[in-house]
Amino acid sequence: MPWTRPRLNRSKAPRRNSPSPRSLGLRWPGSRRRVRAALLTAAGTAAGYGWPVLPGAYAVPGVLGPCSCGDPDCPAPGAHPDEPPLPAATTDARMVAWWWAERAPDASVLVATGRTVSAVSLPAEAGARALEYFELLDVPVGPVLLAQDRYVLLVAPYTLDELGELLAEQPWVPGVMRYHGPDGYLLLPPSRTAEGGVRWVRPPVGGRPWLPEVGGLLGALIAASTAATGGSRLAG
Repeated sequence: MPWTRPRLNRSKAPRRNSPSPRSLGLRWPGSRRRVRAALLTAAGTAAGYGWPVLPGAYAVPGVLGPCSCGDPDCPAPGAHPDEPPLPAATTDARMVAWWWAERAPDASVLVATGRTVSAVSLPAEAGARALEYFELLDVPVGPVLLAQDRYVLLVAPYTLDELGELLAEQPWVPGVMRYHGPDGYLLLPPSRTAEGGVRWVRPPVGGRPWLPEVGGLLGALIAASTAATGGSRLAG
């Protein structure tokens, strides 16, 4: 069932005084209204999946620097939590609707990882290689993102101890891989960073998208990353 925005009690909703994207020089592809509607829908849809979301900083080319956080030296413009902090992420439909409809309509859509969803990311070349390998062997894969030249494979939540045990079983782990587990976050489409947009390579399917266990994918992801950096190739 498609996500619909719940009615809000506007009389009680506090407002945040923040500069508008237009005043800061922000330029998005398409109309501002359409972009805002897409962000709101994406946030509500993710919350409907059971993925806790919160509004993040957004890319702002202009006099204040590349990020809405106001830090001219921001290391991840448009791709990090801002206000509220990460622990505030929620699946509550009313709160999500208020955040993007009233408080921060231009905010990026962030998903807090480690609760109901986690992820593993690797360079785009390695990610494409791994997906081909999984398809060849008929290994099921969950949703996949392309963000900042990296493939992000969404998986079932894992603990740091579980991840550590899995990595310890591997003969070698390339440093180009990243792990988005407890206390981490992901950027969802149609959010944009200073380096470009985020898009689905394989979008979620169903009302509660299936997520694979990380252990079933880790070996092939490591092999693909190794091959992409000049190491051994995936076995056929």
